[in-house]
Amino acid sequence: MSVTVLDPVVLSGWARCSARRFFLRALVTLLFLVQAGCSRTQPASVRGDAANPIAVRSFPVEEEVVRRRVQAVGSLYALEESTISAEVEGRVERVLADVGDTMKEGQVLVTLSGTELQYELDRQRATVRQVRAQLGLGPNDPLPRDPAQVAFVQRAAADLFDAEQKHRRAEQLFRDQLISQQQLDEASTRYKGARAAHDLAMQQVDELEARLQSSEAASKLAEKKLADATIRAPFPGSIKQRHVSPGEYLKVQSPVMVIVRTDQLRARLAVPEKWAGAVKTGATVEVQVEAYPGEVFRGRLGRINPAVLQESRTFEVEALLANPAGRLKPGFFVQASLPSEVEDKALTVPEQAVNYRYGVYKVFVLNGPRVGERTIKPGTQQNLRMEVLEGLRAGERVAVAVRDQLYDGASVRAE
Repeated sequence: MSVTVLDPVVLSGWARCSARRFFLRALVTLLFLVQAGCSRTQPASVRGDAANPIAVRSFPVEEEVVRRRVQAVGSLYALEESTISAEVEGRVERVLADVGDTMKEGQVLVTLSGTELQYELDRQRATVRQVRAQLGLGPNDPLPRDPAQVAFVQRAAADLFDAEQKHRRAEQLFRDQLISQQQLDEASTRYKGARAAHDLAMQQVDELEARLQSSEAASKLAEKKLADATIRAPFPGSIKQRHVSPGEYLKVQSPVMVIVRTDQLRARLAVPEKWAGAVKTGATVEVQVEAYPGEVFRGRLGRINPAVLQESRTFEVEALLANPAGRLKPGFFVQASLPSEVEDKALTVPEQAVNYRYGVYKVFVLNGPRVGERTIKPGTQQNLRMEVLEGLRAGERVAVAVRDQLYDGASVRAE
């Protein structure tokens, strides 16, 4: 049998490595023993045990008369929404507003080419001046009350008077046999002609007055059309949609822009039919939206629809909300709370005593020197108090920690 003899140099190196490993193992074991020894020392007192109770304030579960609030959902709508259309034909010259712009009442949105409209206005004004001149009127003179006051009627009346006088004299001379029948006939012809001319002058006055009124109306219409070539905002608001661009040719009633008024908003809410007799106009409505969690917006209930929708068994109410800063937007989904005329007895606790987590509402109920966690079914919230539908009895007390967090079975002390 052969025996392997280790080289002394190799053996000494192996011995050094083994010693090093042994030292490390010993050090780890020592640290473990030290830690174990520390863990066997007396632990500090825990907040909420008998030796170190948690400071709390307690509140009684009270029975009180509450006025029921109606919960409703709905949406926000602009106070006014208008599709602005072209009232005259024309090519778009300038577009001075775009989506999102805030406009004042009367501010220019779009301008159309007004060259042809200006020509038509000038033509109608010229016609008015011509007719007024024929009637002997100045630019601002009113129509005469009596047609006989018109100059050419006065001339015709003077000619008629002269012809009538001469005709009467000719008749007298003819009876006195001082003139011939022919001379009498000539006087009669002149008289009849003068009377016809006078009647025609009176008729012309009527026609000219009618023409003047028509021309002035046409002039005003042409003036309005020229003004309509400048399209303005009908009320203060914001641009919701824009439909035109420079260079487009618009027909009458072509949509130009949609403007909405949002300094006030309409909240249209669906209320269950069972509350039909309990909701009154003038009540203050509290509204919440997802965009501003926890924030309440208030408005005034203004309208109540008298009909109930058969599909949903709800009726619509409308409240007006002030929105001067524009934070609320048309189209927002809202949850609303409305006061009603219905009053009931209910158990309530302070809102701060209710804990909400993962869809569950809980409170801590005092039970001697400790508290117990209890699940409740909440109702409505009013005046910083929450109604409790299930889970508590009148006279019990709920606890709210002053600084620390409570837990089921924690020892507590009143502060």
